[in-house]
This record gives sequence, structure tokens and C-alpha cells, in this order.
Amino acid sequence: MFEKIYPLRFLPVNFLPPIISIAPMMDYTDRHFRYIMRQMTKKTLLYTEMITTQAIIYGDRAKLLDFSEEEKPVSLQLGGDNPQQLAECAKIGQDWGYDEINLNVGCPSSRVQNGNFGACLMAQPEKVAKAIEIMQNAVNIPVTVKHRIGIDNQDSYEDMVYFVKTLADSGCQRFIIHARKAWLQGLSPKENRDIPPLRYEDVYRLKQEFPHLIIEINGGITSIEQTKEHLNYVDGVMMGRVAYDNPYLFVYVDRDIYGEDKEIPSREEIIESLYPYIDFWTSRNVKLNTMMRHLLQIFAGQTGTKAWKRYLAENGNTSIGGSNIVREALRHKTKGYFQI
Repeated sequence: MFEKIYPLRFLPVNFLPPIISIAPMMDYTDRHFRYIMRQMTKKTLLYTEMITTQAIIYGDRAKLLDFSEEEKPVSLQLGGDNPQQLAECAKIGQDWGYDEINLNVGCPSSRVQNGNFGACLMAQPEKVAKAIEIMQNAVNIPVTVKHRIGIDNQDSYEDMVYFVKTLADSGCQRFIIHARKAWLQGLSPKENRDIPPLRYEDVYRLKQEFPHLIIEINGGITSIEQTKEHLNYVDGVMMGRVAYDNPYLFVYVDRDIYGEDKEIPSREEIIESLYPYIDFWTSRNVKLNTMMRHLLQIFAGQTGTKAWKRYLAENGNTSIGGSNIVREALRHKTKGYFQI
């Protein structure tokens, strides 16, 4: 059940507005994170971590790419700058069952820059456009781009328009835009998520001037209310770190954004629904905290959250016990409540 991969057949998938997604995040958005988030939202588009073309071509593809049917829809985010290799990996991703291929043109880390991909590619729009064109010719699923407002001193609205228009002329129709510039020197990736000011208006303006493109906004969005406000101006909203800081937020997406008539599950019901999944993977020697680290914050702001996190931190570094440890963590959380 949980290891089943979609067969190598595909109907093209087009994500139409409104599009709500959770950003690809290194060391976070792995297959366990995605399965867990699917217990809260069926409509939200989920992403892999960024995976480099070199890793896919020469590495352990099953380890890098496998996912379970229940996680879909899922987008594979690629990192790389060689158009032929990107096209090869896009085809591999399509054959593996992914719904979309996304190219990372937004990561500012020095390691990524050394590989000449990520945000530094914003200085080479023609090269990115060529890669997009070759990738699209290789697959029949959407190829999209996630990028920044700009980089370094190449950060005017006009610079962004040139970048987007160049890619659109190559056939790209969907752009996910982190509404901050990136400083390639002097700021860490974390600082690049916080220090450059947000420029939402530039993204709104881009949608106004290119109404035929699908424009999604990303950066500093932490609530359903903010999401609804952005959707007045753009086609989609991508949220990032809030999925880690407050994952329970996403139980409201299907109802409040997509109008689904659904009952909101409690935090405890979500956790209990995961027991078979937890036991499946721990029986295969996967440590409990490999999965449960994604739910440490599910009780954020709730009484008993410290007891919940403490018990999992102290007892989760094992593949023995599985869901029984999680049940005990819930009891500790409840005991913490009654001690207040």
C-alpha cells in the first residue's frame, strides 16, 4: 500500500487556479512529510525537496524518487543548469509518476551557486528558457519555474519582467515567485528568507500585465486569511515554513479555499489515522522520529505541546514500538493538559 508507485502511464495534469501549495524545502518535504500532510489536505499541491540532476542520473533513484500513491498530486523539483540533463531527469520524473516538473531558480545557497543553478540562473534567462523548452519537449506534464523577484542589483521590476517574458516565450506558463530578491553574497539562505523586503505588489503587477500566465506568490504567508487576500491578485499561493511551524493550518485549506464540504479532523484524529503508516515503516527499520519530526508542531499553541514534543524527542530514535510510542506521547500530552 504505502510503497506502491503510480504505474508508468500518465494523463497530463494542469493545475488550475486557485493553486495552494507547500514549498519544496530541503530536509523537510520528504515522502513522510507529504504523506502526513495528505491526512490534512487533499487539494494542496506538494513538492519534493530539490533534487539535483546529478543525483538522479548517477544516484539511487528509488531512494530519491519513490513516493506512495496517497501523496499525489506531487511535483518533482529539479536543480541543475544543463538543459539535456534537466530534460533527461524530467522524463525520468514523468515516468516515475510525478504530476509536474519544477525547476529551482530561487535557491541562493553557496553550494547551489557553485553548481551554477538555483537563484544565480536568474542572471541567465536565455539559458533557463532553453532548458525549459527542451524539458517541455521531453515530457507531457507541466514544467514550471520557481524563482525570486531578482538577485543582487539585478532586481528591478523590469528585470523580473524580462526574465519571465523570456521563459514564457519558450513555452513556460506557470511561475511561482518568491516575492523577495536574493543576495547571492553576504546573506545565508535563512537570512535570504527574512531580510530582503517582501515586494508583493511587483508580483500582483506581473499578473495584471501578463494575465495569460499562471502566477503564484510565495514568501511570508502564514495564514488562510493572508492566502485569501493574495488570491484576489494572483492565481496561487505557496506557503513554506508555516507548514512546519503550524502544520494543522492546512486542515482548513480544502474547506476554506476550495469550498469542500468536509468535517475538520482534530489533531488527535490526524495522528491516530497515521498509526498503520507508522507501523508499516517502523517494521521496515525506519526510525520513528524520521516520520514524527514532521508533527512535532501539530499542537503548536495548544496546552500540552511541550509534553508531546519532549516524549517523542526522548523516545523516537528507534524503529521499535512504532505507533505505541505515539499513543504514549498523546497520553503525555493529555496528562500535561490536566496538570495545568
